[in-house]
Amino acid sequence: MPVEPLILAVETATMSGSLALTRGRELIASVSGDPSVSHSNTLLADLDKLLNKTNFKIADIDLFGVAAGPGSFTGLRIGIATVKALAATLGRPCAAVPTLQAVALAGAVSETSVALLPAGRGEVFAQLFSVSADAVRVLDEPSHISPQKMIDKYGSLETALWCGEGALAQRELIESLAAGKQWRIAPRTENLAPYVAALALRNFRQDRLVAPDALQAIYVRPSDAELKVS
Repeated sequence: MPVEPLILAVETATMSGSLALTRGRELIASVSGDPSVSHSNTLLADLDKLLNKTNFKIADIDLFGVAAGPGSFTGLRIGIATVKALAATLGRPCAAVPTLQAVALAGAVSETSVALLPAGRGEVFAQLFSVSADAVRVLDEPSHISPQKMIDKYGSLETALWCGEGALAQRELIESLAAGKQWRIAPRTENLAPYVAALALRNFRQDRLVAPDALQAIYVRPSDAELKVS
């Protein structure tokens, strides 16, 4: 594999999803999905669109990075299954990137970043990080919680950057409790895939790649079907 691998990053954890092609830290091209259409109907077409914007073919990819969750259960399964199939066919390694780490990296440098994604029924996936220019440090475990429990967990922070679609969805609650604190809400990130690629590159440099069949989703909570059965 070259010193700076050609990375295809696939992000289907969010409603719109996105793809990115990078060489090292250089973003070559990216494509954002359509939140109104299932990833199963658009992912391969979006991949064709991405490659058509460049001079590369799928066989040129050195490394596949995929947002492994948490996020949309259906989206995660589609994205991971697609990456597994492509990487196995080409004999390429993979990098499983926790979605909330990509959300935190997209937010900006911050000593305390609360990354939030919508989890359905008004709840959120949440995790605390410290983000520098070239690293995302995990400060606690990902959780699936209500907005009130989110505040119980992180409301005592004096300084916090609230990141992700979950933060935007809970903007009113967060802002109502921000008086006297150094809290900020990060702007919306339209395309998360370049940040998935950046973390995949970090995994590559730290020799933390996996074989395609070792990719597993990070669900954090059981699916609705599993909850009904239990």
